[in-house]
Amino acid sequence: MRRVKTGDASSAVRLYDTTCRDGTQGEDIALSVQDKVRIARKLDELGIHYVEGGWPGASPRDDDFFREIVNYDFKTAQIAAFGSTARPSRPAHDDPRLRALIASRVPVATIFGKSWDVHATQILRAPLKRNLEMIRESISFVRPHFREVFFDAEHFFDGFKSNREYAMETLRAATEGGADVLVLCDTNGGTLPSEVREIVGQVKKSVASVLGIHAHNDSEMAVACTVAAVQAGARHVQGTINGYGERCGNANLCSVIPTLQLKLGLSCVERERLKRLSEVSRFVAEVTNQIPSKHQPYVGQSAFAHKAGVHVSAIEKNPAAYEHIDPAEVGNRRRILISDLAGKANVLLKAADYGIPLDAKDPVTLSILQSLKDLEKEGFQFEAAEASFELLVKQALGLRRRHFDLLGFRVIVEKRQEDEVPISEATIRVRVGGAEEHTASLGHGPVNALDNAIRKALERFYPQLKEMELVDYKVRVLTAGEGTAARVRVLIESSDGVERWATVGVSENIIEASWQALVDSIDYKLQGQGEKRQRVSSRN
Repeated sequence: MRRVKTGDASSAVRLYDTTCRDGTQGEDIALSVQDKVRIARKLDELGIHYVEGGWPGASPRDDDFFREIVNYDFKTAQIAAFGSTARPSRPAHDDPRLRALIASRVPVATIFGKSWDVHATQILRAPLKRNLEMIRESISFVRPHFREVFFDAEHFFDGFKSNREYAMETLRAATEGGADVLVLCDTNGGTLPSEVREIVGQVKKSVASVLGIHAHNDSEMAVACTVAAVQAGARHVQGTINGYGERCGNANLCSVIPTLQLKLGLSCVERERLKRLSEVSRFVAEVTNQIPSKHQPYVGQSAFAHKAGVHVSAIEKNPAAYEHIDPAEVGNRRRILISDLAGKANVLLKAADYGIPLDAKDPVTLSILQSLKDLEKEGFQFEAAEASFELLVKQALGLRRRHFDLLGFRVIVEKRQEDEVPISEATIRVRVGGAEEHTASLGHGPVNALDNAIRKALERFYPQLKEMELVDYKVRVLTAGEGTAARVRVLIESSDGVERWATVGVSENIIEASWQALVDSIDYKLQGQGEKRQRVSSRN
């Protein structure tokens, strides 16, 4: 494949991900504090430079996130807090939103302000001069408390077309306040790429500050507008994984990053980290409980799938005939739909990441690959359930120890009166070695009851299970149209206070799918914890 060589440091682009803030404004997306933490750590592995975690003071969940995230170390990413300028009626030093921003204790702050005169006068009800004062004073007030402060010029392109001089004055006010980067926002998502390129070029001639771009996708052009802005000189790029966001979404970093790096030769992330892009895309889809788009460019399952005979024949001779990049560069793979021949590299890459050496020619590797394909056909998804995949590999290698045998379980849900909460009880029988344990437990729902019962039965033999708790639980329907008989995938996240891990189960019966994930979670806890923690520590 023809590659564009990366240029010098001046060609580097800084990536700013706002999945955990702007992405959660998308319909049907809601993230817990721990969901945001998991995503932030995954983005750090990818090499993202800034991860925006939320808006301090806007919700208790965001406040909890900023209290939690300071407990984690990041190799590449800096955590950013988002907020707005002071209110028109308050001085900056007395604005609770700005004080909450400072209290976040993260190294980066992003403040948005109105750059469209229409928004200043009609939405904020602030005189144009007062709006400029709010921008300047707000940034100046928070600047001493952060390593970097960015100014998001909201509705900048609409403002520039409506009142060019005033839009530029908002940028000058931000610069005077101490902003490190001026981010030009296409908030309505209606600007064309040609307009973006022209306007960014004009702005660059007038300001010395680093310029950024934040594009929305209401015209299906967010990625194109982002690329156009970079071609015109922007070197700070904002977006979300998979393009999640308000209305039609934001610029999709899964398309922006490889386009800038592989097509334009602009340095975004390390080449080896770029190979994680497809994995990160699917991981975030799982955590946000969204169905991954098969047809998403670069990272989608169908992005390098070939079905037509002419295409298949051509790529066997020269893959470049029908592939614009080598799929391995973004961690994806070629698929021949009538006979799927690829996938071994993905298995080897993941196993190596977990510290498990596999040989491409070893029959065990082929066995793992076949098992993986068979399970994925049933609906299993291991991108966000890495503990289950590691157990799958260990089982194929004969390294997975059997910690107990199930003799049977029963789950009862009883509702006695209409206005009473149902009672959930699980009874379970297990054998550990030559000993049998028969116990029961109540829970908040059938899965929680089953979780309590299995750990209660095993804790006598494995006291370390007392450290473990189920911290997240997600269900996705896989076979739409079959109603309550549909196959479901259950994703469970567990923690022992030191490590967090995710496991998966699939069945038409939600209790059975949950049981599969619970068993994997327990087995993972009991399998060589010391080695796992050492590997997790080295990766983080």
